[in-house]
Amino acid sequence: MASVGQWIKQVTTELESAGLFYGHGTDNPSDEAAWLVMHAVGAPLDGSFSCWENVATMEQESRIRQILALRTDQRVPLAYILRSSWFAGLEFEVSPAVLVPRSPIAELIREQFRPWIEPELVSNALDLCTGSGCIAIAMAVFMPWVKVDACDISPQALAIARKNVAKHGVSDRVALFESDLFAGLPAKPYDLIVTNPPYVPQTSLRDLPAEYRAEPELGLASGADGLDACLEILAQATNYLAPRGILVGEVGESETRLQNVLPSVPFIWLQFDNGGSGVFVLSRKQLLQSAGAIETAVEERKNVI
Repeated sequence: MASVGQWIKQVTTELESAGLFYGHGTDNPSDEAAWLVMHAVGAPLDGSFSCWENVATMEQESRIRQILALRTDQRVPLAYILRSSWFAGLEFEVSPAVLVPRSPIAELIREQFRPWIEPELVSNALDLCTGSGCIAIAMAVFMPWVKVDACDISPQALAIARKNVAKHGVSDRVALFESDLFAGLPAKPYDLIVTNPPYVPQTSLRDLPAEYRAEPELGLASGADGLDACLEILAQATNYLAPRGILVGEVGESETRLQNVLPSVPFIWLQFDNGGSGVFVLSRKQLLQSAGAIETAVEERKNVI
């Protein structure tokens, strides 16, 4: 029989030897081992646990071994095995129907999007491509005076989002819509639009680690260069933004490609204390001033055979 601390060390060693990839809640084997073991023994993940010498029961040991075998044999993200992930300090249910929450936008939400917008002036917000609903729900939690619409093209993703909305008790302020980007949304202006759309080039999917390939392709790939969804959002956002509204978008590794396609657009690329990149901010005014360049880029892509 081993203690919780001993199990974490043992699981760390086994994860290291399995050649896994990290990036779906943790970025190293020791943190993932702690998450795995503490989940299996029912310990809190909020930093309050200190009973490292507690001996795991036989049932808990069996659970640790089962989870570890799934993680190492199938290479799926631990979050899918546990059906749980964390974002902005909040726990969310996840499944292979949604991406595992990991966006640096969480840092912006905690800061109520300061200094890019005056939080108290935000009454309506929109989360495009909501997936698990983590961004929309976190906005509702950290900005409790705001009503949030959230949409996704995937009914399966929305089913998970509904569970998370209920879990966090924000059903009175978060409305979910099945929609292909803006197509199925109500016609109203938003003070804040946040989006983490698909942005991986289609041909790059096969080169991703197995853990990423376990995620839904619909939430990852967006055309030959990863920019199809983002450009459509940029082209349509002004129709849904209030006069002083802003658009916050994440394009991750496609940041350079987006800049190359739209060199005249004054993207503000954000830096984060906790890591992460590829997130931009644009005001409605900036989008209007850049409308010609954006429209040209969208039309040029439509004409490519």
